Formats: sequence, structure tokens, C-alpha cells
Amino acid sequence: MINFLKNILFIDIIMGLLLTLKHFFMFKGKRGVTIEYPDEKRPLPDGYRGLLCLRRKDDGSERCVGCTLCEAYCPSKCITVVSAGSEIDPMKRYAKFYQIDITKCVFCGYCVDACPVEALAMTKRYELSQYEKGAIAMTKDKLLEIGDEDYPWRKD
Repeated sequence: MINFLKNILFIDIIMGLLLTLKHFFMFKGKRGVTIEYPDEKRPLPDGYRGLLCLRRKDDGSERCVGCTLCEAYCPSKCITVVSAGSEIDPMKRYAKFYQIDITKCVFCGYCVDACPVEALAMTKRYELSQYEKGAIAMTKDKLLEIGDEDYPWRKD
């Protein structure tokens, strides 16, 4: 009998509408739940893995020694590294060519963990959309520029 009355009087629908009206009038004048995205940005957690960057040493030289461990550890094979020896000091190596294809990257962080000299780091950048695919391929110069902006402090 009770189920029959609930079905005829639409009690469940009325309860849902009352809940909606309660929230409508409760949040009137107060800050709502919605975040206005371009103007306000949600704070990201400390472990967030965003865009990759290359870091520099204190003297301004690049940290990457071109060991290609990041390329070997990458599960999506989006990193390309070509290493070369220094002409001044033949014992020192550097990355002659370094490129990350962000369209293939899964932001797993394995490359950061594999780097023995901490040359790679993850930033908190997440706005990566571009109009052309060629603009999203991150070259060594772009990655160093991002690293200079997001990691202005340097520690050895």
C-alpha cells in the first residue's frame, strides 16, 4: 500500500526537487562549488606530474649528460636523445639533440626517476593544447626555457 502511494504521488521526484531547491537557496549569495576556470585555477597536489622540463646547474650549464637512460625507460618511446662529446673536454658529454613528443607522452615520470643527474623534472603545467602538432614537440631549447621558468632555484 505504501509503495502504491509513493508511485502515485511521485514522492521520489518531489524529494529530489526539494533537495535541488534547498541547494539553490542555500548557496545564493555564497561562493558556489563551480570554479571559474580561466580566472581561477584549482591548486594542484604536490605529486602532480605535468609537462617535462630540463634543468640547469648553478653555473647555468645544462645538467643533461646525454646518457639516454630517459629514452630507454620511456614506455611510450616519446623521447629522442642524441649525445655527443665536448670538444673542450673529451671526458664530458652532453645532449646534442633532445626532443620529447608530448602527443605520445603518458606523463608517468619514469624518465625523471631514471635520470642519474636529475636533469629532468615534472612541472605543474597542464595547459598543453596547440593548434598545430609541430608546436607541441618539445625541443631542447623549449625544455630548458620551461625549466628556467619553473625551477629558478638551482641546487647541486
